[in-house]
Amino acid sequence: MDDIKEEVKIVTYEPQYKDAFKNLNEEWIRTFFVMEAGDYKILDHPEEEILAKGGHIVFALLNDEPVGTCALMKSGHEPSVYELAKMAVSPKAQGKKIGYLLGKTLVDLAKDLNAGKVVLETNSALVPAIKLYEKLGFRHIPITDAGYDRVDVQMQLDLNI
Repeated sequence: MDDIKEEVKIVTYEPQYKDAFKNLNEEWIRTFFVMEAGDYKILDHPEEEILAKGGHIVFALLNDEPVGTCALMKSGHEPSVYELAKMAVSPKAQGKKIGYLLGKTLVDLAKDLNAGKVVLETNSALVPAIKLYEKLGFRHIPITDAGYDRVDVQMQLDLNI
């Protein structure tokens, strides 16, 4: 895995990556589902909808090109809760453990932020993604207040800090 870290660089959000955040996510969502109003709201305005609300966005760069992204969104209801959201990896970069690197980076950040837990929403058709989340320590929880029509799986990672 060390050779992968040399090849892939994880960086934090900068305005120059705004289009990449939207394009990577839109490409991924449209491959499996349809874009929803909530997607457009977040993807068109990541600074306002994620960063200004205490969240974070990271990117995976391969040869200085953004090929993956993921966000850690702060819950508006519970101060110690974050959501792992908008993870997307370009098809041309899949198989390089980029999703794992992005997820691990943000889980580690959540720990540094003294988060009590990290939640996420996904779909049961995305078996590789669910396996990745399980590898990161997430467990399945009952679905409540799903943010998107496509959500049929919710998961949670308890951070006992």
